[in-house]
Amino acid sequence: MTPLPTLGLRTRLLLAFALLCVVITAAVAGGSYVMSRNAILKATQDAAVHTMTSRLETLYPLRSSTPGRAELAEIARTVTVPNTVAVAVFHGRHSPDGLDPELIPPELRQAVAGGELAWQRVRWGDEPVLIMGTPLMIVERNRDQRLSGIEVYTARSLRAEQRSVDWLATSAWLTGAAALAFAVVLASLATRGVLRPVRELGRAARLLGEGDLRARVAVRGSDELADVAHTFNNTAAELERHVKQLREMEADARRFVADVSHELRTPLAALTAVADVLDEEAAELPEPAGRAARLVSQETINLTALVNDLIEISRFDSGVAALAPNEVDVAELVHATLRVRGWSERVETELPADVTARLDPRRVDVVLANLVGNALRHGEPPVSVRLSADPQWIAVEVRDHGPGLDEAVLPHVFDRFYKASAARARSEGSGLGLAIARENARLHGGDLTVANAQDGGAVFTLRLPRWAPDPEGGAA
Repeated sequence: MTPLPTLGLRTRLLLAFALLCVVITAAVAGGSYVMSRNAILKATQDAAVHTMTSRLETLYPLRSSTPGRAELAEIARTVTVPNTVAVAVFHGRHSPDGLDPELIPPELRQAVAGGELAWQRVRWGDEPVLIMGTPLMIVERNRDQRLSGIEVYTARSLRAEQRSVDWLATSAWLTGAAALAFAVVLASLATRGVLRPVRELGRAARLLGEGDLRARVAVRGSDELADVAHTFNNTAAELERHVKQLREMEADARRFVADVSHELRTPLAALTAVADVLDEEAAELPEPAGRAARLVSQETINLTALVNDLIEISRFDSGVAALAPNEVDVAELVHATLRVRGWSERVETELPADVTARLDPRRVDVVLANLVGNALRHGEPPVSVRLSADPQWIAVEVRDHGPGLDEAVLPHVFDRFYKASAARARSEGSGLGLAIARENARLHGGDLTVANAQDGGAVFTLRLPRWAPDPEGGAA
């Protein structure tokens, strides 16, 4: 299921402001509407009741306790005012014309019959109507009152009041809409003020992550966002200071290694000459001395290789390493690397003919020798070298069929001085071979990668452009 896209902070703030405004506007408008509606209807109702009762008072004392239709009609006319209709009812008889008794709600008639002045709002079609009813009382000589049995009902149209209520509702919603628009404008201005420093912090953090350690943010005001900006600037300044110190230490270390490596070349040359003599004479020396002579010769070779590796790494670090490209047959280059080192019989090859590329043969030879040598020493047979090419790139894949590399080792294979097993002997290498191999690949504009094959074994892939960059900086 595809997750829903996350709304931006600005959008969320605007929605929160808008929702808050809608809730408040709806509550205020709704409350105002209900209060105004009830006030209008109550005023109309009270006025109608007052008018009805004051007109009925003119009928007292009643001329007859058993009125006929004429007397009922006169009673109905007495309470009839503009915009109303009326009816007088007595024991099933009612005044002619006027209000139809059938339209009077039964519960209202029951309340009036019980001696109450009552009213009820109803709708006739689409017209709201207020129906009021009251009984007429007979006052005895002793001032006691009793029901006369005469009931008077009036119906008053509330259309005018309904129009007033509708106008109030429309006004309330229009006011709410205007308030919502105003709130959105205010929210937009407020979020702009809040989000500006947030965006600046995001931009500065992005620049800091990309390596610009001088990135800072402007501090405005003294609120919480200003505190965050102060904290960010202090953190960035401290980070810049520490990184500068680390870079200086790294530069000093590399310079020291380069200086020591170069200083060792002269004594190593003399030591190598002596070691060669000892190696030639080792067979004629007594066994303890001969073994020691051979050990000195081998360790001198190892030390020379280490110094040469250190010098090569220092060239990459100082940026003086350069290519000497030539157009070569890649298959022939691979065969030559294997043949010179005596590996041709131990390595299976799949090398298509006529694959040419403009490369630095010496540097590619160094890479291939390192990869194949590692596969033969640390992997298991068969070791294979496979070449593939397209119009722009060549790829040389070196694979063994051993257990492969541990997943924790893979990210560090090309690190300097890294060895997969700390138990390896010193003679097995300096830990710089793969680092130098990758630097040589990148100097060509390519790369060197490693992975484990699904059926076992490590697979190193050297990928190079068919036309290496020109030493002058252009494409060859």
